[in-house]
Amino acid sequence: MPPGHCPACPERVLPQGTESRFAPSSPVWSPPGESIPVTKTCLPRDNGQQPWQASCADDYRRHVLFCGTQIIQAKGDGREPAKAVVLRTGFNTAKGDLVRSILYPKPMNFRLYRDAIRFLMFLIGIAGIGMVYTVCVFALNGEAAGEVVKKALDVITIAVPPALPAALTSGIIYTQRRLKRKGIFCISPQRINVCGQLNLICFDKTGTLTEDGLDLWGLVLAKGQSFQNACSFSPGSPVPWGPACGAMVSCHSLVLLDGQVQGDPLDLKMFEATHWEIEESKDDGELACAMIVKPGPKASHAPIRGMAILHQFPFSSALQRMSVIVQEFSGDHHIFMKGAPERVTHFCHPNSVPPSFTSQLQFYTSRGFRVIALAHKTLPAGMPAASLTREDVESNLTFLGFLILENRLKRETRPVLEELTAARIRNVMVTGDNIQTAITVAREAGMILPGSRVILVEASAQVGRPLASITWKLVEESKIDRCSGPEDRHSALGGGPPSGLGSSPFHFCMSGSSYEVITQSFGHLLPKLLLNGTVFARMSPAQKASLVQEFQKMDYFVGMCGDGANDCGALKVAHAGISLSEQEASVASPFTSRTPSVECVPELIRQGRAALVTSFCMFKYMALYSIIQYLGILLLYWQLNTFGNYQFLFQDLAITTLIGMTMSLNGAYPKLVPFRPAARLTSPPLLLSVALNILFSLALQVCGFVLVQKQPWYSADDLLSACAPRNTSLMGSPAPTGLSQGVHGMRNSTGGEEKEEEESYQSYENTTVWLLSTINCLLVAVVFSKGKPFRQPVHKNCKGAKGGRRGRKARPGTFSLMPVSC
Repeated sequence: MPPGHCPACPERVLPQGTESRFAPSSPVWSPPGESIPVTKTCLPRDNGQQPWQASCADDYRRHVLFCGTQIIQAKGDGREPAKAVVLRTGFNTAKGDLVRSILYPKPMNFRLYRDAIRFLMFLIGIAGIGMVYTVCVFALNGEAAGEVVKKALDVITIAVPPALPAALTSGIIYTQRRLKRKGIFCISPQRINVCGQLNLICFDKTGTLTEDGLDLWGLVLAKGQSFQNACSFSPGSPVPWGPACGAMVSCHSLVLLDGQVQGDPLDLKMFEATHWEIEESKDDGELACAMIVKPGPKASHAPIRGMAILHQFPFSSALQRMSVIVQEFSGDHHIFMKGAPERVTHFCHPNSVPPSFTSQLQFYTSRGFRVIALAHKTLPAGMPAASLTREDVESNLTFLGFLILENRLKRETRPVLEELTAARIRNVMVTGDNIQTAITVAREAGMILPGSRVILVEASAQVGRPLASITWKLVEESKIDRCSGPEDRHSALGGGPPSGLGSSPFHFCMSGSSYEVITQSFGHLLPKLLLNGTVFARMSPAQKASLVQEFQKMDYFVGMCGDGANDCGALKVAHAGISLSEQEASVASPFTSRTPSVECVPELIRQGRAALVTSFCMFKYMALYSIIQYLGILLLYWQLNTFGNYQFLFQDLAITTLIGMTMSLNGAYPKLVPFRPAARLTSPPLLLSVALNILFSLALQVCGFVLVQKQPWYSADDLLSACAPRNTSLMGSPAPTGLSQGVHGMRNSTGGEEKEEEESYQSYENTTVWLLSTINCLLVAVVFSKGKPFRQPVHKNCKGAKGGRRGRKARPGTFSLMPVSC
């Protein structure tokens, strides 16, 4: 595997004795979603009696080179070049599965589309009734069988509008263009309508609600059974040498690429604070494959010339830690670890962890800081570092202290969350950070309002015991209530909040491990906890996706907003996944914002609501348009009459097509109202609206059909009687220009049978019914062009007004019309 090689087709696993660092050649096609160089290590050494996936557990991705990634460094064991074993090729790879999911997305099971199919079946049933009526009328009047069949088939094309799918799509297309102008890109347009129904948004914390970068705040070192005073970082001042400094310069996944140090932003901040430097090893011996770190010109004095990083156990979201084996130049071997404090202490000697560990950790996390724990140990002399497993390395460590990082809230976060809350849209935080830090950020962001109680839910399952336990405590009062049996657990959680809450609102918070135990052992309590759950911390990528699915089971329309590779699973399963990164999670997410800001969330909901209302308006208009035309045709069939071709053409193109193009131009209303548009076509208000308009159309056309026959000038045989009913001298004079074009022009033109057929359609009833149905279509378009509270009013639809003026330029003289008066 030479550097620069891009395994575009296969996916490979690294056997023992290899290590490589890679970066995606194109972040869009990188299934892991990394935008920075990531270290891949060889498979762990085992007895070979079980599959490698099982022995690696949740960390197996660290040993796999996924399809579509480019290798920038490859190091063997010093004797042979790095090698890899091909696992999968083509569409069987993770990239191929991703491409297949884009080409063939999962069908959206949205109520609108289900109801649309049902309504179309209803229209087909109406068309069937019309066909029976048509066959009876024409057959009883002795029409030819071919003519009866043609007229009956015409009823189907009239009652079931063929342009309905295109009309529904037009609103989505216009909304997609508006989103693009605002920097929001969509690869799944059908999800736009779903955004109009979102009522719960899950937010990642780091990079989404808070700033992407972290600033080093200070070090809190442990000495004996207590913590020392915090050592704050000042600009330009290096970190004094010590085991903690050794952990900061070595325990990272940074690489040197083209003379530039690249890697995770947290590792970069940590390493830059030490003023050390990275260089590649030039040794041909034991350190041939190692990375060298040396003190820089501005670094504090150190008793060593540098260190070589011999082996890495990279960070994993599942393990929440990373470790390295380093060697001082001509000196001892050391182990350094950093990670989540509650995880790192499990691998430290109990005597090295101060008793005030929990209170000290809570002190900093409750103030919104991100806390990283550091640990260290020195390997005995003569122990071969290359033969050590991760279990051997991560044991009996000495706890060093805390590395404190500051993560500031974005300026726009709180206003956006307040806007969503005012619109009755739930906000939930799903993060991999510490739970106390997450609670503090949730308070600052407005997710947890002042005066609300925070209940920390903790669940654990002990090995060897059949029953799991669940506890909760009020975070402010540190008051713990415990459930010992299944009955007690159900009565405590199922009967309401713990005692002492009163009527004040409360929020449940839990970690990923507690969520896992509750899912497996207390499934009946999970919906009750999720109903008021606000903060979910230390969540793995799989747990994030599972949480979104659990919310969906509770009939929530869930949106997920994140910016990292850890959010890809949740972004994919959510109703609307919104990625704030164009590199990492954008392929898995239906929506991607060019600006890494949560301001795109309310904008997407506004546009989604406008698109959903537009789809309903277009559907109702197209259905009413077809029914209006259907009623007019059935009335004329009573006289063996029908509309002419040009009359159909005018209604279909000059009116319906123009209205279908302009009705979707209404933009979204700027304010999010505290209720959502209807999601079903079969809802009572929509059905009542359609039914009343159908009755109005039927009454209008029947009245016109009857009243025109009662006029004194009406004559079924004399088409010119209305022009001069009392002046018989005009009957022999040439007809007016318009009439000659409409009547005599038919007789004087060529096309014999076709012109005679067109002439047979000319009647006062035909003209009256056609004019009334055309006016009715225009009235229905105005009635259904709904504005506030989800769309802009019709009078602001400038493009639609221009389109309407263009539509009125059609020449009425070209249609088969009969005037009712001169």
